[in-house]
Amino acid sequence: MAFSSTGSIFLELFLVILFIPIPGSCKGADSITPSVVIEDPETIVSTGEIYRLGFFSPQNSSNRYMGIWNNVSKESVVWVANRDKPLLNDSSGAITISEDGNLVLMASNKHILWSSNVRNLSQNTSVQLLDSGNLVLRDNSNGRVAWESFRHPADAFLPTLQITDNNRTGEKVVLTSWRTLENPDYGDFSAGIQASAIPQVFIWNGSRPHWRSGPWNGLILTGVTDMYAVYLDGYRLTRDEYGTVSFTRDYYGNILMKIILKPNGSFVQTMWDEARRNWNVTWVAPIDVCDVYGACGPFGSCSLRNLPMCSCLKGYEPVNYEEWVKGNWSGGCARRSALQCDRSDSSSDKSRGDRFSMLANVKVPDFIEVTVGRKDECEGLCLRNCSCIAYSHDPGIGCMFWRDSLIDVRQYPSGGSDLYVRVAYSVLEFVFVLDEQRDLKVIIIVPVIAGLTVISISILAFWFWRTKRNGTERKRKKQAYPLDSSEMALRDDVVEVSLDELPLYSFNTLAKATDHFDTANLLGKGGFGLVYKGKLANGKEIAVKRLSRESGQGLQEFMNEVVVISKLQHRNLVSLLGCSVEREEKMLIYEFMANGSLDVLLFDPSQGILDWEKRFNIMQGIGRGLLYLHRDSRLMIIHRDLKPSNVLLDEDWSPKISDFGMARIFGGREDQANTARVVGTYGYMAPEYAMRGRFSEKTDVFSFGVIVLEIINGRRNTSFYDDDMALSLLEHAWRLWNQGNFEEFIDQRIYSPSLVAEIIRCINIGLLCVQEFPDKRPTMSTVLSMLGKEIAILPSPEQPAFTKKPTRNHLLSSSSQSHETTGSLNNVSITVIEGR
Repeated sequence: MAFSSTGSIFLELFLVILFIPIPGSCKGADSITPSVVIEDPETIVSTGEIYRLGFFSPQNSSNRYMGIWNNVSKESVVWVANRDKPLLNDSSGAITISEDGNLVLMASNKHILWSSNVRNLSQNTSVQLLDSGNLVLRDNSNGRVAWESFRHPADAFLPTLQITDNNRTGEKVVLTSWRTLENPDYGDFSAGIQASAIPQVFIWNGSRPHWRSGPWNGLILTGVTDMYAVYLDGYRLTRDEYGTVSFTRDYYGNILMKIILKPNGSFVQTMWDEARRNWNVTWVAPIDVCDVYGACGPFGSCSLRNLPMCSCLKGYEPVNYEEWVKGNWSGGCARRSALQCDRSDSSSDKSRGDRFSMLANVKVPDFIEVTVGRKDECEGLCLRNCSCIAYSHDPGIGCMFWRDSLIDVRQYPSGGSDLYVRVAYSVLEFVFVLDEQRDLKVIIIVPVIAGLTVISISILAFWFWRTKRNGTERKRKKQAYPLDSSEMALRDDVVEVSLDELPLYSFNTLAKATDHFDTANLLGKGGFGLVYKGKLANGKEIAVKRLSRESGQGLQEFMNEVVVISKLQHRNLVSLLGCSVEREEKMLIYEFMANGSLDVLLFDPSQGILDWEKRFNIMQGIGRGLLYLHRDSRLMIIHRDLKPSNVLLDEDWSPKISDFGMARIFGGREDQANTARVVGTYGYMAPEYAMRGRFSEKTDVFSFGVIVLEIINGRRNTSFYDDDMALSLLEHAWRLWNQGNFEEFIDQRIYSPSLVAEIIRCINIGLLCVQEFPDKRPTMSTVLSMLGKEIAILPSPEQPAFTKKPTRNHLLSSSSQSHETTGSLNNVSITVIEGR
């Protein structure tokens, strides 16, 4: 009996210990009942262990909040209860069901900070966290859902959550951004559906529209071209009998997906990558400056393919021309010529009716009116109504009309809708005059063309004879490689290129060297064409850039590169060995670079890691190459397309700048220019060049600064749609710089405490190079002096281009974190940030 009694005591003690709550453990399965209290840091988890409810503290904050987050990461918060009433430095909060049946959050003094606040509940209620992320309060006396978190969302749009609008009652369900990354309080931006004639999704900054999706046509939001992609399918819009319009996304299976409305007013969609254990960004809006609501003002159209990006619709002109040319397009445009409807009855031009000018592939304007009708009926319906100033048609919507204003029009390369803008007859009159005079012009032009043709044939015959003779003489010169004796046939469109000092290769020679351009020898491809690895008969390895016949820009870049790079000799510039112009083929032959391009080594995780010593040497080498182009060559040369893919590495990891197809030569005392044709790669283009076509050596300095920051961070500028509110690498770097959190920016693969001071110095240099205004950026000679520490004390950088202006809260928080670049770094701590 004694043994039995002792065993019973030990058993009871074991059971008591077994059920003692462990900090951070689950209190129960997925539910809360009146007898259950969830105390910080306890949690409950949904049945499928997808979402968790409990307490959390935002980044860099000790305040505690009741919230729901994806179970994969506590930083992936999707809902917050007490957004504006945090537990201030208090970890004694509790979640339970009160005596009136509501779900409540209490402080340590039993004071209720937050409540579901439902009236007329029975005392028999329970709360359940669903696998959808929805927290529901059920009245068990009748089985109905009395309250749910999906009806009171925070900043996250999850599958099956509905954003709603009812014009009759004014009731809306909207998302609201956090105030800042560290503060879940209600921010400036909200997002929801607008239940007009044709519903649209909006992001508002206060009461002003910030972004608009374009109208819903039953399948997609027509102004979101990415919705044609598979991963954005599955959205659904419904309208019930009470007038409530609901927009939702069907459940997304086993894939975790969320769209967060960021504090800066952007939608960022991410999906969980289980293999890499991180969130991948799959969609962002606004995606660029043209996506911001009304970027070009009333009657203006925005297109990043144009220079400048804003233009007036046909028949309209800038309201304020001086402001327009300065890049201030907010005033928009006004009609240039009166419409037929606006003329008096006595006008002699009454017979000349209004016409329509088509603008293809656009996000149609806001303030849409709709009439059921076929496409061929829309024009007549608009013409018969004097207040109609434009129309469009969509098979899922019908005829769309506009009366007072055309605002928020943007053009896409493809997708979107066709917009027909009403214009006065006089605006298009010259087109019809040309049509009427066409027959007369043909009578005059045909004999002239015939005479010119005879003269041209005679000139071409003489030119071919001269070309053949010059080709024979050229073959005798040393610079012509005697690897193939087949005769060259130069096409007339490259005759302007001086090839006398450049070795010529035959097509057969290059075909043999590349195994007839076998894909196994393919090194890369771009807008120009394909690049192959080859080996000549003498064993020399080469890289062959072959102009694609489908390339619309290759000929101009081909000729430009031959002229520019054939004259350059520098250890940090790729050497052009020769070219080939034969069989309607154009090819450039370069020295082969054993370690490929910098972008692959930096951004491809399957590649080996570049250590800091190599990265720093690459920075210096690129800088020396640019300095040669800007200052030390015979003429100043601006590269205009400097990016990691155009930086090649030889067997010793020395960088060499390549691809001079976009380069421009300056002569005499020139140091800057304008162009009507902006070329290059977004993400590396300086703002004055991208927006106004103005370029100088400071344009290349900006691109260099972006590359420096990419080398340090290990990620692309253009793909840095992060979960921490930064929409580019520049913005991410600037935010961390102001916080003094330098080490967070450093690629953790190369991080070492002994290297921190040197790397921070390079971050400073990179930020100096990407400042918004060209006169603030250093020259390449100054940059190299900074890298070589010949300039010991570095100036503080100003705000980079393409980053949002700091808010007052940001200025206040960062003012206490100001720093001297050359000061002590002992107070810098390492902070691991995981994006929401």
